[in-house]
Amino acid sequence: MSKLNWKTYAFEFLSIFVAVISAFALTNWDDKRRDRHTEVKILTEIRNGLEKDIKDVQLNLLGHNAGIKACQFVRRMATGKAVGKDSFPSYYFNLTRDFISIQNSSGYESLKSNGLGTIRNDSLRLQIIDIYEYDFRNMEKLEEDYKEMQYHASYFHPINDILSPYFIFSEEGQVQIAVPLDLSPKAEQLLLSYLWKIEENRKFVQRFYGDIENKIQRVIDAIEEEIQN
Repeated sequence: MSKLNWKTYAFEFLSIFVAVISAFALTNWDDKRRDRHTEVKILTEIRNGLEKDIKDVQLNLLGHNAGIKACQFVRRMATGKAVGKDSFPSYYFNLTRDFISIQNSSGYESLKSNGLGTIRNDSLRLQIIDIYEYDFRNMEKLEEDYKEMQYHASYFHPINDILSPYFIFSEEGQVQIAVPLDLSPKAEQLLLSYLWKIEENRKFVQRFYGDIENKIQRVIDAIEEEIQN
């Protein structure tokens, strides 16, 4: 009887031990599955946001390129070169046009709420943090805070003061300009200096945007690879 009881107790103990280990393993597996589901969901949200961000970057790149072409048009006009004066309104509109920086950061905010460690891949996590905490913040400062690059506030009025004596307005209020201009040497020098400054700043921002566009695309590709794994 003693031997039989011992075997019975050993069997029961083993059964309980296996049950506990199995329950622990199942719980651990379920936790990992749930964590992975959360990770994929957040990564998908970040990827979708970055895909919108890259389109905004591309639009701003096009806008700054239009601003550079406007500088070149007005420069030709100021130095007495032949220009199509019918094109003046669109070029003048783009000359000192400003842009805003838009980031779709809801996915990144979800990541911070859940904990940055939700993303297991250390390299990918650092890339995402770098994009949002460094590149996007610098992009916003350049477009919206850096005084020298607030083209309308800094340059519209002085340029308008130089050019407005040559404006011709239609009955509908559309602006044209009488060319060739008869600028004084001082007015021409001032106008050319404004145009040079605007163009150089826009080229700088273009290079910055180009770098960010490439970084965003690399992060999108890395997220796609991580989701597929």
